[in-house]
Amino acid sequence: MTQVNYPIRSRFLMAIYYWLDSIPFGFFVAGLIFDILYMNTAEVLWNKASAWVIAIGLIFAIIPRLINLYLVWFPKTYQRNKVSVVGFWLYGFGILAAILNSFVHSRDAYASVPDNVILSIITVALVSIAYIAKSFDGNHKL
Repeated sequence: MTQVNYPIRSRFLMAIYYWLDSIPFGFFVAGLIFDILYMNTAEVLWNKASAWVIAIGLIFAIIPRLINLYLVWFPKTYQRNKVSVVGFWLYGFGILAAILNSFVHSRDAYASVPDNVILSIITVALVSIAYIAKSFDGNHKL
């Protein structure tokens, strides 16, 4: 059996990162569910709830994305790999889709319907693929 030497990273940063990293994904999935409900029922409550959970997810995404920016682009004691970079960009594009989705939710009444569902699906898909890519990353140990 070969011993794997994992890179040394700040345990505090990694603890904060792993603690906060999954929170935005839950809000984005809730936004997708609320968008689908709004598309099927035309109840304004679901549109407003979706706009709020996407906005809250974007707020919770700030700190983990800044930590990920530091870990991916400024490595000091470890080698940056392609999987980390791909995961960084996938999650970043997911955040951009969520920001566009927030602007789409500002439309009046049912005018947001086809676009909000599409952007929510894109956001959840990109973030999901980023998490799958992160699971193949060998640098995910504390």
